[in-house]
Amino acid sequence: MKRSVLQVNPKDNVLVALRDLSKGETIEFNGEQYVLQDDVPAKHKFYMKDMQPGDEAIMYGVLVGKAQKFIPRGGWMSTDNLKHAAEPYTYRASNYEWHAPDVSKFKGKTFNGYHRKDGRVGTANYWLFVPTVFCENRNMDVIREALHNELGYAVTAKYKQYAHQLLEAYKNGEDFANVNLSSPAQQAANRPFKNVDGIKFLNHQGGCGGIRQDAAVLSKLLAAYADHPNVGGVTVLSLGCQNLQVNDFLNDLKQYNPSFDKPLYIFEQQQSQSEEQLIAEAIRKTFEGLIEINKHEREPAGLDKLTLGVKCGGSDGFSGISANPAVGYCADLLVALGGKVLLAEFPELCGAEQDLIDRTQEEAAAKKFISLMGAYSESAERVGSGFHMNPSPGNIKDGLITDAIKSNGAAKKGGTSPVVDVLDYTEPAVKPGLNLVCTPGNDVEATTGKAASGATLILFTTGLGTPTGNPVCPVIKVASNTKLATRMADIIDINTGSIIEGDKTIEEMGEDILQYCIKAASGEIIPKAVLLNQDDFIPWKRGVSL
Repeated sequence: MKRSVLQVNPKDNVLVALRDLSKGETIEFNGEQYVLQDDVPAKHKFYMKDMQPGDEAIMYGVLVGKAQKFIPRGGWMSTDNLKHAAEPYTYRASNYEWHAPDVSKFKGKTFNGYHRKDGRVGTANYWLFVPTVFCENRNMDVIREALHNELGYAVTAKYKQYAHQLLEAYKNGEDFANVNLSSPAQQAANRPFKNVDGIKFLNHQGGCGGIRQDAAVLSKLLAAYADHPNVGGVTVLSLGCQNLQVNDFLNDLKQYNPSFDKPLYIFEQQQSQSEEQLIAEAIRKTFEGLIEINKHEREPAGLDKLTLGVKCGGSDGFSGISANPAVGYCADLLVALGGKVLLAEFPELCGAEQDLIDRTQEEAAAKKFISLMGAYSESAERVGSGFHMNPSPGNIKDGLITDAIKSNGAAKKGGTSPVVDVLDYTEPAVKPGLNLVCTPGNDVEATTGKAASGATLILFTTGLGTPTGNPVCPVIKVASNTKLATRMADIIDINTGSIIEGDKTIEEMGEDILQYCIKAASGEIIPKAVLLNQDDFIPWKRGVSL
């Protein structure tokens, strides 16, 4: 018989509904009977005891909220009767002991990646276009259309071909039923550069007009992308008069990598003869560069060369029970194998801070995390907001009632290993192990920041579905439930709903996820976000973004 409810932690005083439960239904759990006082939808929670105003709700073994009024045993948890609350956090001496998972199945395994001269290994080989200012976005769009369509990278190519075939069938009086969309494999087969996985464009709205600090942060972000191990060459478009000068970008690039040796072409419009000449020359030089990076071939590399970003978005009440813990186990496996894992989204670590601090190996790193969290929280509170306002309407509708519930579930995707480093936005990850990266929770801003810190793959969990991707880092979508995986199969890569259904353990699913990552890193499987050209890129201006 399938389970109806779940207690996530033995300390919890709430139970999670694994299916829709009805008012008046009697639920048996651990020898106790609970008569439901309300309908409790799947993914939501009900209380295991009478709750008085001010009583603490405990989930994941920690404080996640306080009752706002009397709630009877068996009552449904809602925003009407529970408000966000989290324990304060501080640095304290800790002797955290990590019990690493068994990695014998993965010992000696490799992936086929692109080896860079600095020792890093990419999971893809992209050509990157970088505008230093938003004024160049239109030129970028013209170049994108020309190169993508002619070289076989346009996601719209199959639809154009489909429309053309429909037109021909109409003209010839043929049946439309025989006209089919071309497959991704057919499209890839027509590409002239077999070892170039894509041509990517970092259109943005910055580089001028804002404060100079915004331009400085953007420069570091663009430099980090240019230096990314998944990038084989770079074309830079500049207007000339903007705040973010080309020399600023080049200086930041040198800071990231003094030995940077990829093909790099720079074009400044105010020094060109005409827009036509600028675009034609940029296309020609890029074509020459594509010929060069197409000479690179995938070669075996150890799993310690992988850098895995972990992210959640469009989360639901199952995310912290299935998808996130399974991704967390995968993260632990990779850490035990010598790889790097990046956990970000600081607004979605609210309530999980003390556990992360206690797991941080160095005092300076722990205090850096406290400082970054405190400054971020204060900046939100100064404008009348706060981390407690992080859950979206969709999150709440599907069972994430407070930010502490959402955050403690979100933190599970980082696994249980020690924290080796804490990075501010755009700082590169250099230490093997679990790294904390300061980014917003916003899906695109967070994935943008993870890639800047060096993620070469991103595992993105979701309970509601989201089309988010990244230009240079393949994003793998992991569904928390089978209904989503079935309904949005065009964007979901992995389904962890079998955990909810009792057919697989978290550990088994985590191993499956790592196996998928190895294939994706080798180019054997192309994640849906990559196939759909979901190349989302939003720089964070360090303002209030939850």
